[in-house]
Amino acid sequence: MDWLRSGPKQLLIGGRWVPALSGKTFETIDPATEESLGHVAEAAAADVDLAVAAARRAFEAPTWSGISPHARARFLLKIAEAVEQNAEELAVLEALDVGAPLAFAQRHVAHVAETFRYYAGWPTKILGTTNPTDGSRFIYMLREPMGVCALINAWNVPLVMAATKIAPALACGNTVVLKPAEQTPLTTLRLAELIEEIGLPSGVLNVVPGYGAKAGAAMSAHPDIDKIAFTGSTAVGRQIMQAAAGNMKKVTLELGGKSPNIVFPDADLDRAVETAVVAFCRNSGQICSAGTRLFVHESLQDEVTERVAKLAATYKVGSPFDPNTNMGPLISGRQMGRVLSYMDAGRSEGARLTLGGARIGDVGYFVQPTVFASVSNRMTIAREEIFGPVLSIIPFKDEDDAVLQGNDTEYGLAAAVWTRDASRAHRVARALKAGRVWINTYAESDPVMSMGGYKQSGFGREMGAESIEAYTQTKSVLMRL
Repeated sequence: MDWLRSGPKQLLIGGRWVPALSGKTFETIDPATEESLGHVAEAAAADVDLAVAAARRAFEAPTWSGISPHARARFLLKIAEAVEQNAEELAVLEALDVGAPLAFAQRHVAHVAETFRYYAGWPTKILGTTNPTDGSRFIYMLREPMGVCALINAWNVPLVMAATKIAPALACGNTVVLKPAEQTPLTTLRLAELIEEIGLPSGVLNVVPGYGAKAGAAMSAHPDIDKIAFTGSTAVGRQIMQAAAGNMKKVTLELGGKSPNIVFPDADLDRAVETAVVAFCRNSGQICSAGTRLFVHESLQDEVTERVAKLAATYKVGSPFDPNTNMGPLISGRQMGRVLSYMDAGRSEGARLTLGGARIGDVGYFVQPTVFASVSNRMTIAREEIFGPVLSIIPFKDEDDAVLQGNDTEYGLAAAVWTRDASRAHRVARALKAGRVWINTYAESDPVMSMGGYKQSGFGREMGAESIEAYTQTKSVLMRL
């Protein structure tokens, strides 16, 4: 690919592509081949300082703060068009950097364009209010942008996460300093190039790839950043909250998950089984909302276990560019070792391994789709986020038991319920403590549908109307007449 061969990728600061002040770069690796894809400038605290200063100047400049909401909407529509015009290149980059099957990456690129187009409708709908009072006063509320927003993303679906944060931030009139994950920076950098090409004012979008311990930490603690949005692990989310306390930054956190997928006896088992396999295997299980705890009524446990294992066994694990591939590699050798250690924990704690449980080959970070049956909700594989294609099948006795076990986790990102009984469906959806709940489906999404967590899956919401609140603040004004 010509773009990859064009040399080391740089930082975007104040409308210019520049090397890191230290001159350092880091390598990004193809997880399917373990070969280098190229080098990327490594931002540190001093680079973050420059990016934040550029974002502050852009926020206060009339070229951004003074434009109409119609103009902001046009910028977002142009970004959506640019994404669509470069869709194949972006999908190939995503497949290379993440290891996701090309078809999966292509769907995500389409979702990115849809996200920018959705938020293009928002700038003209961000309303203030007038408040009732007597005739001697006029009281009203303004909804205004936060200011400079720091956006820090995880590595698993980088292009989607970039769009999910950039689009609402710009729609609301903010400026951005974005750090993609060091494992997968390429599509975010290419997206930034496309955004620059449409003529967005300099400094409105700044991109500082680098390591979390340096660039991410500097962003979290920076005194001139007004809001931080982070997607990643719960452990790092806690660190960001602590750092953000220094200047009371507004914080949005979308963190880990251990999502229950509950199948009742009256469910459409064909659809439930097919979707259950997709729910734990898509993107090789590297999805925060993956359906990794499959709760099945005890009368169905043997049948569902057999059917899930049989179907998952047909999934082809291999090159992202093979059209028959269902699962690509894990992101890194480190992540592969972590996932394999959980497979060992499942065996040692007495879960019944019915499929998989091992690495595939010795080049690339490929692992088998893995299914454990007869799992107790107290086992390690049922408690901790694995971030790999490992499914725990857990029996339940009745509706109350399903809800009790489903909620028995420190996480609360997503959940699903399968039943033909509409009353039960709504009852269980209401009872489950999760930011997203699906009924008779799993992982379907739409830009109008907010996402975010209960409990240690974070707080604040992305996507949908609720994301506008996350990127704005309100000001009340009282005028004596």
